[in-house]
Amino acid sequence: EVQLVESGGGLVHTGGSLRLSCTASGFPFSSYYMAWFRQAPGKEREGLAVIHRGSGSTFYADSVKDRFTISQDSAKSTVDLQMNSLKREDTAMYYCAASVPGSRDGKVYRIGGKSVWYGVWGQGTQVTVSS
Repeated sequence: EVQLVESGGGLVHTGGSLRLSCTASGFPFSSYYMAWFRQAPGKEREGLAVIHRGSGSTFYADSVKDRFTISQDSAKSTVDLQMNSLKREDTAMYYCAASVPGSRDGKVYRIGGKSVWYGVWGQGTQVTVSS
């Protein structure tokens, strides 16, 4: 069973930093995309950054490209999101997703000009930024 588990969320003051991690397990694939999303209450899910697990190519939403960095550790099967200069509007539930089959809730998202279908999602980790 393919599975994604996020960690690293928490409470941080404005201007601070957090590093989120997404650990993948059960993936029989070596080449696929993984991405980070967020969703604030009452708002639509927003794609933030995506990385190709084979080539390492990255794509970012304009809203975060100067503050967030997506990276991968192939040995640990993790994809991280380093978030700097956090703002109150960054408060949301953060999710990671992978472009592999896994559920009926798959959907195409376009992040930084890259359209990818995502079929597996994690349960999310909460990030709260306070002033």
